[in-house]
Amino acid sequence: MNLNSLSFFKSLRTNSRGANRQFAVIGLGRFGRAVCKTLHQSGYEVLGVDSDEKLVTQILQDEFVSHALELDSTEPVALREAGIFEFDTVIVGIGNYIQESIITTLNLKEGGVHHVVAKASSEIHGKLLKRVGADHVVFPEHEMGCELARSLTRPGILERFDLDPDHSMVEVVVPKEFDGRTILDLELRSRYGLTVLAVCQDGRFEVNPSPATRLHKDSVMVVVGENKGINLLPV
Repeated sequence: MNLNSLSFFKSLRTNSRGANRQFAVIGLGRFGRAVCKTLHQSGYEVLGVDSDEKLVTQILQDEFVSHALELDSTEPVALREAGIFEFDTVIVGIGNYIQESIITTLNLKEGGVHHVVAKASSEIHGKLLKRVGADHVVFPEHEMGCELARSLTRPGILERFDLDPDHSMVEVVVPKEFDGRTILDLELRSRYGLTVLAVCQDGRFEVNPSPATRLHKDSVMVVVGENKGINLLPV
């Protein structure tokens, strides 16, 4: 996550305090449906939008949204009449039709939408979305590919949060080489450049554990530090 992303999420958090959060999702393919379903099941009001009548009908039948509309998002008048410009956050899930994706994003920003999140299918697509005003761009296929590669090569890492290209916070299974040894004994900071933030053993988390905490194999620890140090941890 870069500084631009941090600024976006800070703005999102600040503007949503005390508000009844509503989201509009434009593009109801696999990505858009997944976003709608997750938001709706989390209790938020979601409006689904697509130019394909079948997709609109299907998402209503599946009850993944509060409301759904069939409209052409490249037409500013249609977006205005549908009230899309009144939403604080709109997700553009149109990934395969680059022209429609870019025009839709431009329309939303010119219409005054504060937070526009857009899906990109390539690096060039992402740059163009940023150029026309997208506040946050996501690359789901790229991110899923990276996550799959990491899980295949580092199966001990359960979850990973990238802080920047060189640093991450990870939830990792304690390897058998660390079994029975304390955090102090392992010298994780000097040997790997890592700091232990939490340890989960016997079903309970200990945040900011003592250096005297003894680790046990197959339990879980959360560490933060350089990726090269994380990659040196025993599998």
